[in-house]
Amino acid sequence: MIIAALCGYLFINVLQCQMTISTKRQELAAIETELSEQQAQNEELSRSLSDGEDAIIERIAREQGYARPNERIFYDVGGK
Repeated sequence: MIIAALCGYLFINVLQCQMTISTKRQELAAIETELSEQQAQNEELSRSLSDGEDAIIERIAREQGYARPNERIFYDVGGK
């Protein structure tokens, strides 16, 4: 009787450990995905920094619609 109870306890304990492992693997996969996204963002920022501060400022200004004095900006409204 004691051996059967011990086996039952161990079986339940193993099932709980397997569920915990499964949950932790899912968490690990989510964190690895987040890590790869963050690394891609870091690489993009590194490339931006290598362009130089003036190039960064100019790119951001152009994205916001600003231009240099006497500069004409043409927008493509062709749909592509």
